[in-house]
Amino acid sequence: MQYWLVKSEPFKYSWEQFVLDKKTIWDGVRNYQARNNLRAMKKGDLVMWYHSNEGMEVVGIAKVVKEAYQDPTTEDTNWVVVELKPFKKLKKPVTLPQIKAHTMLQNIGLVKQGRLSVMPLQAEEFDIILEMGS
Repeated sequence: MQYWLVKSEPFKYSWEQFVLDKKTIWDGVRNYQARNNLRAMKKGDLVMWYHSNEGMEVVGIAKVVKEAYQDPTTEDTNWVVVELKPFKKLKKPVTLPQIKAHTMLQNIGLVKQGRLSVMPLQAEEFDIILEMGS
């Protein structure tokens, strides 16, 4: 199993709306590194859901339920989507300042590549954030 983090602006698509929808496709990615990360996702992988711009915090965990396929929002075959479903809401959000303050999280993409919308996490990093949110 692999671990990931995706970023969504809550005014565009919040964790709460995701839970109401019960499933979503992760579409609209137009960055090659983020696209490659989507292509690497496998069914069953766990994905941290981060609210960007507003809140700036990890709020929940999703699960990959369908692996990469053509993004239906474009005819350009370079772009893909995955399908996600809600798995677990964190008991308390984990903020960006909390993540930046943790010595074991200094090298995650959220800190080093803040503009990247889809990024991998190491199992240890995932576990630390999960623990911080419990």
